[in-house]
Amino acid sequence: MKQITSIHTSSSQPQKLAALRQAHQDWVSAPDVLTRLTRRLSTTLSLETQLGVLADELDQIIPFDSLQYRHRIANQDFVFSTGMGGPHRCEYRLNLEGEHYGTLTLNRRQRFSEEELQGIETIISVVICPLRNACQFLAIEQTALTDALTGVANKRALDAELSRSGQLADRHNQEYSLILCDLDHFKAVNDKHGHVVGDHLLQMAASAMEQSLRTSDSIYRFGGEEFAILLPLTGERDARDVADRLRHAIGGIRIDCGGEALSVTTSCGVATHLHGETSEQWLARADEALYQAKHHGRNCTQVFASIR
Repeated sequence: MKQITSIHTSSSQPQKLAALRQAHQDWVSAPDVLTRLTRRLSTTLSLETQLGVLADELDQIIPFDSLQYRHRIANQDFVFSTGMGGPHRCEYRLNLEGEHYGTLTLNRRQRFSEEELQGIETIISVVICPLRNACQFLAIEQTALTDALTGVANKRALDAELSRSGQLADRHNQEYSLILCDLDHFKAVNDKHGHVVGDHLLQMAASAMEQSLRTSDSIYRFGGEEFAILLPLTGERDARDVADRLRHAIGGIRIDCGGEALSVTTSCGVATHLHGETSEQWLARADEALYQAKHHGRNCTQVFASIR
């Protein structure tokens, strides 16, 4: 007996595909603000870009004089601001599923009407999910660029910032300086007191250096007991002063180790960016200056003299 096998094809499939294409066309060309806002937000995971889109779309419906967004992500403050002032304001804490995703504040010269406030809340209900995704993505990015022990940026972050700073220095003919700091005889600390004490010392050293720097400066754990500090708009002389200030701050650390006060000194190498050099060359010169500091007895600062 011959068996007949039939292949069933849904007669409605072409219609479904046509409906899908039409729905996509409608979504792309829809003129209403909520569809357009959703469409624009779906194209990026950049929190800054998303907030720019929100400000642009919101201002077309409910004019404002300034918009500000604040959030703390992965132990770093994120601030987005556009526009200027205005005595009247409305403020919203952005929460979703029990989690906080920042605070949005609008200011303008005239009071917001109840109808306008309802409109703002409607728009927030649309943007909250994309903003959450952007916040989570930024947190992941920052975690990947942060040293888990000390909480400062890591070498991966330093590599990217050195390249960017070198380009800025060349483009605008500005001075950028780099300091490499190495805790002296740190291996002996680990050998004598253990890695728990050594880790605590690294954390205290990172904190002491952060407190000694300007907000525009940045600190990185370069590796082991070595830290890098990037100083924008800073020449050799001022960079040396900063390095000495960092050495003094670290030298003031005291850790009680069973009746014995543990302290540590630091050696520093300084190099100011030279026009046209690569980040690798810049880093190598700072490392050479650090080597000279170690060679000259440690607990001192050496500068790789720039020839301009």
